[in-house]
Amino acid sequence: MSFVLDARLETDSHFVIDMELSQVRLSNNAAFPWVILVPKRPDVVEIIDLDDGDQQLLWSEIAMASRIMKRLYQPKKLNVANIGNKVSQLHVHVVARYEDDQAWPGPIWNSGISESYDPQDLQEKLLTLQSAFNELFSGAGA
Repeated sequence: MSFVLDARLETDSHFVIDMELSQVRLSNNAAFPWVILVPKRPDVVEIIDLDDGDQQLLWSEIAMASRIMKRLYQPKKLNVANIGNKVSQLHVHVVARYEDDQAWPGPIWNSGISESYDPQDLQEKLLTLQSAFNELFSGAGA
């Protein structure tokens, strides 16, 4: 069985890059700098459903994504979460948060805060993220 992205994740986000284990996606919500890592393994709901090697790889990829988000957006805090109550396919959110963001200090989930990307802004954000991940993989950003 091969990896199939949940339809809701596909609708609610945009492809950024494939890492070894995870597909990185940009959330459609422009109110917050927000990426989602989706392990490319079929029928995985919880982190513990991954084998030990994939669990370690996921933590490494979360750390990479977190470093990139911190470098690009200089947040006050990074929120890293695996919730999955609405979408059971394993996915991990990495969100840059600021004391002046619309939901601070509360959680962004179910806050009702959502902004659409302007098409040009979306393309710029995707290119910036792709470039940052490619830099990290090439060793230039390590």
